[in-house]
Amino acid sequence: MRLYMTYRLTLSPEAAAAKAGFSKASAYRIEGDDLRLPSQKKAPRGRRRSDPLDPYWDAEILPILKAAPGIRVIGVLDELRRRHPDLNPNIRRTLERRINAWRALNGPEQDVIFRQEHEPGRLGLSDFTDTSALGITIAGEALGHRLYHFRLAFSGFEHAHVVLGGESFVALAEGLQNALWALGGVPREHRSDSLSAAFRNLAADAREDLIQRYAALMGHYGMAPTRNNAGIAHENGSIESAHGHLKRALEDALLLRGTRDFASLDAYRAFVDEIVGRRNANLAKRIALEKEALAPLPKGRTTDFEEKVIPVTSSGGFILRRVFYTVPSRLIGHRLRVRIFDDRIECFLGVTPVVTLRRGRPVSESRGGHVIDYRHVIHALRRKPMALVNLVYRDQLFPRAAYKRLFETLRERGDDRRAKVTVELLALAHERACEAELAKAIAIDLDAGQLPDLAALRDRFRPEAASIPSVAVKLAPLDVYDELASVNIVSAHSSQGEAA
Repeated sequence: MRLYMTYRLTLSPEAAAAKAGFSKASAYRIEGDDLRLPSQKKAPRGRRRSDPLDPYWDAEILPILKAAPGIRVIGVLDELRRRHPDLNPNIRRTLERRINAWRALNGPEQDVIFRQEHEPGRLGLSDFTDTSALGITIAGEALGHRLYHFRLAFSGFEHAHVVLGGESFVALAEGLQNALWALGGVPREHRSDSLSAAFRNLAADAREDLIQRYAALMGHYGMAPTRNNAGIAHENGSIESAHGHLKRALEDALLLRGTRDFASLDAYRAFVDEIVGRRNANLAKRIALEKEALAPLPKGRTTDFEEKVIPVTSSGGFILRRVFYTVPSRLIGHRLRVRIFDDRIECFLGVTPVVTLRRGRPVSESRGGHVIDYRHVIHALRRKPMALVNLVYRDQLFPRAAYKRLFETLRERGDDRRAKVTVELLALAHERACEAELAKAIAIDLDAGQLPDLAALRDRFRPEAASIPSVAVKLAPLDVYDELASVNIVSAHSSQGEAA
């Protein structure tokens, strides 16, 4: 029929029908039927069986939909079956179709997502996303973390940074700067959420200080800061949807890897970087196009840490944000300048770096945390070994499970030597740099049902005796130096003669 109508623009009905491949009678019928398509001439099919919802629609279902517009179809069905136990449950599909059709004509207005057109080099977005569902472990221990996620709206370039703490300004500053330096340029605008997590539980002065530091960070890179309204995820949609894609890519890579356990945090970070790099490689052309529109990076990075000045107490450490950290006892009585990063703290005596420690977290609202390095206190503990019995951070002192297991075994047997033996083995691990090997030896003895022999272990891990090499020094006779001097004099005279 469409072919006939095309020919009919220039030909008679008979000629158009012949070219279209049907009879003149069909052509006249089409001409006299207001040019309707054949599918439009079919009468609508009526209902073949009675409507199972007819007794309930106006009397019960519509009042429920009007009173609770957001109710699910299954909720309406459950209510109907509660009121009418003999109602057949197979009407669910019919009920879904009827309710969806009614909502399309009479339901409430819905929110509309307005798709945006992004120009190159204009907008970069930051957000944090929870990754606990990935089930990552480090050396067998669960890793509580989230990802800082940066993305360019035009090209889709992204960068992810593993964050061990919460949504803090320090994590945002470090992750954002890592992303910009990996990108090699700066967009004109940076959008984040309302930073409510970073501002939570802060006093007014601290909150104002954080706002000023964020403004200084944006000023250093020449970006205009913007933010979306709290709780309105679609305003940050260019990165919110990317969260799900990134986490699904990580999940797929973990399934192919066959294990979710990593030897170290650095190994896991390298894994995340590799997956993000693969995703960026698929967008290489768009990323290269956007890089041309980015502003250049400044000469260097700006501050991505917080700084505190804290005294080292006689306990051999200091307390920072409800976490006790040990440091070398030489620093007792001094005041350290501490730089607080998301995953570590760096300690300075004046401008001299003295120690870098893992960042600790409080155990709960009522219990603080401990970051203990037994090497910092072992020399003092050897002089007071019984202090280990009731030490506040005793469990955190043991570097490996075998040492704690030895202490618990000695305590169960009522051995009064438990503290001294354990301390001496820790000292041996420190002095001979054999912490892992010694832990294996202790575990083997305990598995065999016997206690480690301290003397035998000392003999086993003692340093190898090294003989002093015999060095023979042959002195040259002094007259050799006179001969060298005479050679130099003759050479000098010869040079002067040639010059003359």
